Amino acid sequence: MALEQATGADKKQQDMLRASGEIPKHIAIIMDGNGRWAKRRGLPRIAGHHEGVNSVRDIVEACGQLGVKYLTLYAFSTENWRRPVDEVSMLMRLLLKALRDERDRLHENEVQLKAIGDISSLPNDIQDELLDASELMKHNTGLTLILALSYSGRWDLTRAMKRIAEDVRNGTLTKDQINEEVISQYLSTKDFSDPDLMIRTSGENRISNFLLWQLAYSEIAISHVHWPDFRRKQLYESIAEFQQRERRFGMTSEQIQDTQGVPVSSGPLSGVERFFKSVAKL
Repeated sequence: MALEQATGADKKQQDMLRASGEIPKHIAIIMDGNGRWAKRRGLPRIAGHHEGVNSVRDIVEACGQLGVKYLTLYAFSTENWRRPVDEVSMLMRLLLKALRDERDRLHENEVQLKAIGDISSLPNDIQDELLDASELMKHNTGLTLILALSYSGRWDLTRAMKRIAEDVRNGTLTKDQINEEVISQYLSTKDFSDPDLMIRTSGENRISNFLLWQLAYSEIAISHVHWPDFRRKQLYESIAEFQQRERRFGMTSEQIQDTQGVPVSSGPLSGVERFFKSVAKL
């Protein structure tokens, strides 16, 4: 099995991205705007969710080709259970179909599949499919695709606090041992690095209870494109924007320059403009 490689103009764009800066190790995406995409076209909301699956396929493939290590997709939040029963039912059926349809393709492209969230709240057939797919792909060495299902940041933190309290009570952990690193190990994302880049589609400027702890130092890119229209072109734009950000982690620009031994970026937009000027020549 081998990852399907990019070709032609797309490969040139990927090569330019790699040459122009760091590719994020972990990208997290809030896939927003399916319903609005459908409404603008006079279609039922589920049509937007159906088309959104095609965006997932394209973004997963592009991230694997670029060498992204982790891709976390906010697929279904705990708050989404409040939606109309018919819509939730259709979403569950669509999720099950997508898992079955995409499993072999993901496996052939060396993708590992993981799921975070209150998985026990999902229908049994989806739980079984997630377990089977994760088992099938567990030895793959490419992109790790993390589906956030029945997930919220507050759920994650609440569960972590309960587990920490239980371990303090039974003596396996003391309160003096509790620090940021320890807390991170009690979260559902303990096996993954924190996101370097968080993308939200559809122009909304909030994180909607997503990875509240893990996004502390993530760069955030907002795309005004609805998720069903968000494809690798928009992904490349977000990565190019990320590459021009100065990630200081609380330090000054001078400290970053001294630590990395590289000049501080002269302007956050100049690199992005150079990138797309090059792309336009393809």
